[in-house]
This record gives sequence, structure tokens and C-alpha cells, in this order.
Amino acid sequence: MDKPEFFVTPGYGEMFYKKLGYSQAVKVGNRVEISGQGGWTDELQFPERLEDEIELAFKNVECVLAAAGATWEHVIHVNSYHVGGFPPETNETMARLFRQYMPNRAPIWTELGVAELGAPGMRIEIRVTAIID
Repeated sequence: MDKPEFFVTPGYGEMFYKKLGYSQAVKVGNRVEISGQGGWTDELQFPERLEDEIELAFKNVECVLAAAGATWEHVIHVNSYHVGGFPPETNETMARLFRQYMPNRAPIWTELGVAELGAPGMRIEIRVTAIID
């Protein structure tokens, strides 16, 4: 069995590791699992517009995947967690970004509405699984 390799991304990943004791990704063989990524900056600030927060969450997922040697093109499964229900801009933005980041792949997706997430003001969290070809 392959030994797990853990990754802590620069910036907010290092802060979460020091403060909360968790890694941003783990790679076992050719499989990469990442922890949930919000639409935050390195200073844990969230954009005012929901669409911008979703876009930033996708960029944060991309950063974590890169640290583990993967890309969005390797993603096979997405879980997204949403606070505040599902206004039209939620699914419109998610679908647009799926097509932008994964033009050649349509992963499986589970979308959940939740009461709250790990940081005050956070409205989305995205967690993915990737298989490196």
C-alpha cells in the first residue's frame, strides 16, 4: 500500500496547519483528496459578491491541487457546501466554472445546503477528489 503524503499550501494553508492542525491535501498513490476550500484570501477575507466568493474557492482548490501535483482536469468528484440556499447565481456560477476549469470532464457532484461553515461570513466550501492519470 502506498504511504500517504500530506500537503500544506503556502499562505492560509500554513496558518490553518499551525492554528488548527490539519493539512490541505493528501495524496495516496495516484489519488488526491483535499480539505474543503472556501472563497477566502490569505487574510481570510471573503468577497462581498457570492459569485466572486465561488470563483475564489475554485482558485483555492486549484492551488491545493497543484501543491499535490494535480489539476482540475484530474478531478472526478466535487462536494460543495452552501450557506443561504441556492439563489440562481449559485448554480449558474458553479456550472460556468466547471466548464471553465474542466472543459473535457464532467465530474460527479454533490451539492449540499448547510446552516453554517467553518468561518464567519463563509458561504461556500468546495472539496474534491482527483485521480492523476
